[in-house]
Amino acid sequence: MAPPALDRPAVLELLVDGDWHSGVDLGQALGLSRAAIWKQVRALRALGLTIAADRGRGYRLAAPLDLLSEPAIRAALEPATLQALESLDILVVTTSTNDCLTSRPAPPPARLRAVAAEYQTGGRGRRGRRWLSPLGHGICLSVSWCFEIAPRDLPALSLVAGVAVAGALDGLGIGGVQLKWPNDIVAAGGKLGGILVEVAGEPGGPLRAVIGIGLNARPMPGISAALKDEGGAMPALALDELTAGRQVPRNALVAALLNTLHGSLRTFGASGARTFLAEWRRRDCLAGRPVVVTRGQESFTGVACGLADDGALLVDRNGTIVPVVAGDVTLRVPG
Repeated sequence: MAPPALDRPAVLELLVDGDWHSGVDLGQALGLSRAAIWKQVRALRALGLTIAADRGRGYRLAAPLDLLSEPAIRAALEPATLQALESLDILVVTTSTNDCLTSRPAPPPARLRAVAAEYQTGGRGRRGRRWLSPLGHGICLSVSWCFEIAPRDLPALSLVAGVAVAGALDGLGIGGVQLKWPNDIVAAGGKLGGILVEVAGEPGGPLRAVIGIGLNARPMPGISAALKDEGGAMPALALDELTAGRQVPRNALVAALLNTLHGSLRTFGASGARTFLAEWRRRDCLAGRPVVVTRGQESFTGVACGLADDGALLVDRNGTIVPVVAGDVTLRVPG
């Protein structure tokens, strides 16, 4: 069974415009008591939304929201993606979009299943870290894909996904996107989001891959410090902060991600990671910079010097090139 999902509070549908709405008007529109309206407002605040309350004017969101819409997303999909899309679920609140898909059977080969949520109660980043984003402020998207034969370059799948995400952002006019080994999306010295890949199956295939993507779309006052890249000097950054006041449409963003992921997974399964690694190297934000590598109880410093052909990060450690295939890598802060 999939993890439980919560229904969208009815009052949210009326508050999304960012205008003031009196408790009386909300109650009449929804057929609810003032107490029931207040209960829903309190529930929305618990999901990270800032809602102002004024005795004379009622309630207002700090900023308008564009909520995710399955019809709007489907309308923006390329024909090949739409044909391959077996299911698209839009949830309001769930534990984790990855969990939703890992709890279900794998899709047939060459078919795509996707789940997006407005809010995750148990969103995870790399190594079990929390992924925080208020309701309607980010992208929480997971896709499930089945390879009939496990790709020989399977360890590079998170790098392939990173290139797909960067390509989707390019297509929406968001420039300067870089990638941080192994699965972070960065720009302008800040972290835009990350990728979590989970695979299951037989070594020879079939093999199911679930790729989770978390992106900060709207600025998130009050919790940016909590999202600061652990152990490094990379603060959280929102896509809207890169677009000179233009708000990135979330439905178009989800559609763009599905389009690039679909094409990338097909290519990766057919011909491996070589072409993706070339693009990843072009966007490598660590190349030539001092880093700290942590692998279990071991920690060492060095200078990142690009990717090996198998996707491992190469680090120059006092003149010796060390391939890093797993672990945490952060920029070394001078001092």
